[in-house]
Amino acid sequence: MVILTLNCGSSSAKYQVYDWEAKDILAVGIVEKVTFAGSFINHHVKGREEITLQQDCPTHTDAVDLIIKTLTSKDQGVISDMSVIKAVGHRVLHGGMKFTKSVIVDEAAMAAFNEVKDLGPLHNAANIMGIEAAKKVLPHVPHCAIMDTAWHQTMPPESYLYALPKEWFEKYQARRYGFHGTSFLYTAKRAAVLLGQDPFKTNLVICHLGNGASVNAVKDGCSFDTSMGITPLEGLVMGTRSGDVDAALPFYIMRKTGMSAAEMENALNKKSGLLGLTGQYTDRRDIQAAAVKGAKEALLAQHIEAHRVKKYIGGYQAALGRVDALVFTAGVGEFAWFMRDKILNGLEGIGIVYDPRKNEMSHTRNTETIISKPESKIPIFIIPTDEELVMTEDAFALMQGAYDIHTKFTYSFQSRDYVNKGRAEGLEHELAKTPELTEIIARPR
Repeated sequence: MVILTLNCGSSSAKYQVYDWEAKDILAVGIVEKVTFAGSFINHHVKGREEITLQQDCPTHTDAVDLIIKTLTSKDQGVISDMSVIKAVGHRVLHGGMKFTKSVIVDEAAMAAFNEVKDLGPLHNAANIMGIEAAKKVLPHVPHCAIMDTAWHQTMPPESYLYALPKEWFEKYQARRYGFHGTSFLYTAKRAAVLLGQDPFKTNLVICHLGNGASVNAVKDGCSFDTSMGITPLEGLVMGTRSGDVDAALPFYIMRKTGMSAAEMENALNKKSGLLGLTGQYTDRRDIQAAAVKGAKEALLAQHIEAHRVKKYIGGYQAALGRVDALVFTAGVGEFAWFMRDKILNGLEGIGIVYDPRKNEMSHTRNTETIISKPESKIPIFIIPTDEELVMTEDAFALMQGAYDIHTKFTYSFQSRDYVNKGRAEGLEHELAKTPELTEIIARPR
């Protein structure tokens, strides 16, 4: 049985093909520049070299068609025909207040996604287009929606309500929702395994750091507070998003410049963050390279980003009262040791003590690592996220009628004996080149 997962962005479509019986990934890939000229697919099959194929995809339907064509191709494919695929899991950014867990997509669900489309205009529209496109190509299999916001529906009112006129919440559902939920679910469950604790007696601070970034306070295994808000704009400094700013600042700039509301929204979402601070960079690797060469704007951008993360770590530690582990995940969290260094430096006063050497060693997606010193009161884990696996398991369970909210459902990766075959193979190759990596591998207690 094969399960396909799709993550459609405004101009891209990521996919993964998973063999349920073998518990193994058959292929992963992405179609880029969807709706633009020069579209192409990067396709990687396990055990083969990655390939790139050019094909225009003016719509998401064309992108999904290209994915299916590639997956069933005689030369590049991994499945014989579409009948092998038994379910499709779709990432949906925003579910509003209507969803506390993943669901099979029906007319009511699609209507609900459209109702809250304004809360995530770039992402939700693309997610909806991806679902519609996939349903045309695969009309006879269940399509399942995995919502980024569902994980955070356990937040209490003191976390999700803004101090605004209450009718804004009552009429327009204006509140904090939070995102990166699938990543937080995976890393929270894995952290509990590494700690050897009951997941529902575990308190965590998780930093999902990528181009989009957020921090999650997890209390007794459930989301308690998070840095993103009604949209993904609030919170940390991100690639092109400003994160936290004085709410009056946009009005001030609009009065000074004559910018419209749409122009301001675009500036805060697409021209701010690290791009705004450096004037040219969003990739932390580029910023690091510039900082090493002495570029003051790049170094300042790093310090501003790290300072913001530090404040959330400390604030969430105070809100939780007890923190069992600090976790880093996602592209920057997993690989950018130089950003972790700036974030962790100086946190000794709150019981977080990192080992600079171990931190610099940890830049892998093939294993979970621990980079804290023995005297650290709070262990520091780096847990490579696996959102696709969560999507896959949700889709399978929905198809079987066995799925429920995460407090009543157990995932395969919650087992002490869980092994990701692909990552295990990758780790074996890594250890052959860097045997000292064994020093920092985190193992279940």
